[in-house]
Amino acid sequence: MAGIMKKYGIIHKVATTCHPQTNGKAEVSNQKIKRIVEKVVKPHRKDWSSKLGDALCAYRMAYKMPIGMSPFRLVYRKACHLSVEIEHKAYWTVKDCNTGYGVGVKRKIQLVELENLRLEAYENSRLYKEKMKAVHDQNIRMREFKAGELVLLYNSRLRLMPEKLRSSWEGSYRVEKDKPYGVYHLRHASSPNIFKVIGLRLKLYHG
Repeated sequence: MAGIMKKYGIIHKVATTCHPQTNGKAEVSNQKIKRIVEKVVKPHRKDWSSKLGDALCAYRMAYKMPIGMSPFRLVYRKACHLSVEIEHKAYWTVKDCNTGYGVGVKRKIQLVELENLRLEAYENSRLYKEKMKAVHDQNIRMREFKAGELVLLYNSRLRLMPEKLRSSWEGSYRVEKDKPYGVYHLRHASSPNIFKVIGLRLKLYHG
């Protein structure tokens, strides 16, 4: 298998799909569900398991801007109606009972409408991602460093009790070598060790 992949130029990468940290959509969804649960639990926060079902129901019925609709409508082809709304809107039942189409034709129409909803959600998601990418790219400043320059390194390690007025930038470090894709080799003046750092964590040191 390795020889075949090498022959046809296939690069095999192993990824764990169930790992939330590697799935951006799952991570964002978990954060939103967590915020909903935080608003409905009691002060002792021990009843979160009993409130999780209601939080999931609220999340699935809520309108999502990236796809332009709710997840419930994306699956069932129509918006979710609460029990109070169903009681006052008997029009839906009359419409289903008095339809003039056959069961098979009606089912085909529903499948086509559902597929159109999914295509619409996909297009809305694509446009939303392009818009967010444009906003994100506008705020990115290209950071290029040359060998021999002094830079500061951003320390992103978690501090439970950080000291007051303490900067998160450490250094200075000297750039020994620059690599493609924004990777740099750094070395501290008091240490002979050389390590790799991505350029987004660096900024120029002006002395």
